[in-house]
Amino acid sequence: MITPLDIQNKEFKKTFRGYKESEVDQFLDEIIDDYEKLYRENIELKDKILVLNEQIKQYNNLEKTLKDTLVVAQSTADDVTRAARQKSEIIIDEAELSAKKMIEAAKEEVKSIQKEYENLRKEVFIFRTRYKSFIEAQLITLDEFYSKIEKDASNVNNHDDLEDYIDESDESELESESFVEVDKNVDNLGA
Repeated sequence: MITPLDIQNKEFKKTFRGYKESEVDQFLDEIIDDYEKLYRENIELKDKILVLNEQIKQYNNLEKTLKDTLVVAQSTADDVTRAARQKSEIIIDEAELSAKKMIEAAKEEVKSIQKEYENLRKEVFIFRTRYKSFIEAQLITLDEFYSKIEKDASNVNNHDDLEDYIDESDESELESESFVEVDKNVDNLGA
């Protein structure tokens, strides 16, 4: 490529019928000035192109880095989402298992309470039956006792018979004391 200096230093041979030297020099000076401007502009534009190419490379690198970062971020987000889903599934499974255990424990406790209730009902029934039998026996004994007293009272005609009656009454009192002992024993039945 011809430089402005090459144009300036160029010398032509002189001939007899040649161009006017001053006009050629003036025209060459104008060409040199214009060419020099174009040459400088060309160099500046090439420098700008180099700078812009460097910037494009930087932007391309930045774009690539951003794309890679987005891919990593997306991958990380997917991993976090997957891990969160797995953790939530584990928590739900553990909660369901815990709930099942609690339900089973509650069912077992209900069965135990029902069994205890049935046992208590049986004991109450046994106690009621025994106590009722005891009371009926006591009533029969009392009826017999009072019948005997009435019978004896109607047969008492003299003083000697009265003393016998009193002695028999003392024996009856001893029998009624035995009723009290039996009553205490009944309290201990089935309870």
